[in-house]
Amino acid sequence: MANERKPIVGITQGDGNGIGYEVIIKALADPRILEGFTPVIYGSSKIFGFYKKLIHEIDTLDTHVIRSAREAHPNRINIVNCLPDNVFVEPGQPTPESAKAAMTALEWAVRDIKEGHIDVLVTAPFNKKAMSREGFGYAGHTEYLQHAFSVKDITMFMVSDALKVGVVTGHIPLKDVASSISEEKILSKLRLMKASLERDFGIDNPKIAVLSLNPHSGDGGLLGDEEEKIIIPAVQKAQDEGILAYGPFSPDGFFGVREYALFDATLAMYHDQGLEPFKAISFEDGVNFTAGLPIVRTSPDHGTAYAMAGRDEADPSSMRSSIYRAIDIFRNRKAYDELQAGKMPRRESDEPRPERRGGRPQIA
Repeated sequence: MANERKPIVGITQGDGNGIGYEVIIKALADPRILEGFTPVIYGSSKIFGFYKKLIHEIDTLDTHVIRSAREAHPNRINIVNCLPDNVFVEPGQPTPESAKAAMTALEWAVRDIKEGHIDVLVTAPFNKKAMSREGFGYAGHTEYLQHAFSVKDITMFMVSDALKVGVVTGHIPLKDVASSISEEKILSKLRLMKASLERDFGIDNPKIAVLSLNPHSGDGGLLGDEEEKIIIPAVQKAQDEGILAYGPFSPDGFFGVREYALFDATLAMYHDQGLEPFKAISFEDGVNFTAGLPIVRTSPDHGTAYAMAGRDEADPSSMRSSIYRAIDIFRNRKAYDELQAGKMPRRESDEPRPERRGGRPQIA
C-alpha cells in the first residue's frame, strides 16, 4: 500500500572476522534498496568502514551512526554502534573479541525487536565454537532465540523458492539423533511447519513430506525400527489433526527424483539429512528461517567462511535473500492475522484428510 510504513530490518554483524560485513555491505550497496525498507546494522561503524574499503565497485554508502534503532533514519543505512571504539578486526580469525562482539550485537538487536524498534531480525553468521568458549551457552542463534522469547518449541526451517526443509533434531551429535526422536517431537515440528506455511508463506492446506531416519525407510525393520515404532505413528496422528503429512520417504530417492517438488515442505529427521540436499539445491538463495518465534528471524544459509574473509570474494545472494524473505514473511503474517481476525472458525468437518492405504500414508 502506498502509505504503508517501510519495514525496519535489524541486521546483526555476526562474527566481525568472518564474511558478515562483506555480505551485508554488498547486499545493501544498491541505493534503491532504501525504497523498500530501512536497514539497521548492529555492530560497529569502524568495522563497517574497514570492510567497505576492501570491497571494489562500491563508491559511497549513505550511512547514519546511531545509538538505538529509535534514531534510525528511514533513508539511510543505519549503524547502531554497540561495540567499543577500540574494537579490533582480524579477518579470518575466530577470536574471543569477535565472539564477544557477536554476542553484544545479538543482545542489542533482540532488545530492540522486543521493544518494537525494529520489525524483523536478520542474523549474520558467527562461530559456534568461539561463542561457546566465551560462555554463550547455546548451540546457535536458533536455541538462543527460543530462550530469549520463552517459546516451548521452534524449528530450523530452511527455505527457498524451490524447497522448504524443517528438521526434527538440530545442533546435536549424530550419535544422539535416534534417541532424540519421538512421536511427540515429530508431531510438534509438523504443527509448527503447518502453522508457518499458512501464516508466514500464505500456503493453504500445505502438504508436508516426512523423511525416514534409516536407509530404505528401515526396510521393514531390517535396518532399524524407528519408522515403524515412531515416525509412521507420528504421521498418522498428524493426519488425525488435519495436517496433510505423508511418509516416511527414503531421502536418497526422495531428493534424487525431485519428489520434494510434490510437497510444500519436507521434514527431515536430523540436521545434515535436510541441510545437505537443501544447500545443494538452493545454496545461493537459501535462507535459514526460525519457525515458531513470535518475531521474524532469518539468516543466510552459510557460515563465517573465514577462508575468504577480507578478500572481497563473498557472495551476498543469501544475505540479500534473507532480508527480502524476512520482509515478505513479516507482511504475510500481518495480512494473515488481519484476515483471520475477520473469519469464522473453521469447522472440524471442513478440515481436509489425507487418504490412507495399507497403514502407510499416501498422496490422495
